Order: sequence, then structure tokens, then C-alpha cells
Amino acid sequence: MPNSRLVYSTDSGRICPQCGKATVACTCKKPKAAPPGGFKIDGTIRIQRETKGRKGKAVTVIYGFDPTTDNLKQIATQLKRGCGTGGAVKNGAIVIQGDHRSTIRDKLTAQGYTVKLAGG
Repeated sequence: MPNSRLVYSTDSGRICPQCGKATVACTCKKPKAAPPGGFKIDGTIRIQRETKGRKGKAVTVIYGFDPTTDNLKQIATQLKRGCGTGGAVKNGAIVIQGDHRSTIRDKLTAQGYTVKLAGG
């Protein structure tokens, strides 16, 4: 079998596909840990409208804040007041009820953030 490669051994467990050693003794470059929530942090704040898992109701999700320097709860409170609606901070992202992408973009741009509308 020329296309077979070992992925698990009963002696050592999972096998690294790059170096062929057990994953606990792997000498390959380890991937960096993902930021909280799995969102990439590159200095750009992304605003996205989501309806999935919410019975068709739209919410605005804002992510890309640096969790070490930005106070998400304070920013979320300001945005909720500006939009006149509810919301929450979940997994490093701010969730605002309703579709308020343009309002949030204007408010964050005025605070000096680089903002991009993400998704469709």
C-alpha cells in the first residue's frame, strides 16, 4: 500500500503526520494557540450579521478586539445604549440584538477603530 501512512499506534497513541513520531514527542513546529473565541486578532474589528441558531432572528456580532487591552464589557454597554437594544459578550465577541451594522460601524470608527463589515 503506497498511500498508507501510520496515524495511530497502540504503543504510543497518535502519530504526527510530519515527523512520524508520537504527538507527545513531536519535534515539528507546534501551531499557535487560537485566540479566545477562535476569532483572529489583527487590529481590524469585524461586524457580521448572523441568524443561524436563533430561529431566524438577526443579531450583530462584533469581533476582533484585543482582549488584553480592550474592555469588552464597557464597549458592549456603549454600543447597546447607542443602538437602544440588548446584547452580551460571549467568547471574546460582542453580540448585539438586531441588525445594527451601520450604526455600530459609525460608533466604532468614531472611537478610532479600524472597522470592516464581514459576511453577507
